[in-house]
Amino acid sequence: MPESPNLIPAAITPPLSVECQGDLHPLAEKGILLFNQGQYWHAHEALEAAWLEETGPIRELYRGILQVGVTYLHVERGNYPGALKVYRRSLRWLDPFPEICRGVNLAQFRLDLENVIAEVQRLGPDHLAEFDRSLLKPVIRASSPQKP
Repeated sequence: MPESPNLIPAAITPPLSVECQGDLHPLAEKGILLFNQGQYWHAHEALEAAWLEETGPIRELYRGILQVGVTYLHVERGNYPGALKVYRRSLRWLDPFPEICRGVNLAQFRLDLENVIAEVQRLGPDHLAEFDRSLLKPVIRASSPQKP
């Protein structure tokens, strides 16, 4: 059977663990700083710019982080369906990456996101205004000590 010309052999595509080595794109660094300041819209803009400049699979990490920022923005604005929709979308970009990628502690990031969504679902659309914003945690760097 002839090979499809659109398929890239697995031997040519580096594993994500290799993609996760190295540094974040400078615009991604800026986006994470803004994310950690709770400036989710501006973080989205910077991370989107990094996503547009990257050519490899690591760009999807940036897209995943920016989607979590959009999720948090929806939570802050009380948009229950929007928060759940964008949360689900973020998973498809974050899930393939290992626990640590380009210095980002994705294991903790995912756990924090799951805690947010659990609380959003517990509150439901009628009580989302009661959401405890202290649950919106920053992106933790792997080399950074974690807060208790």
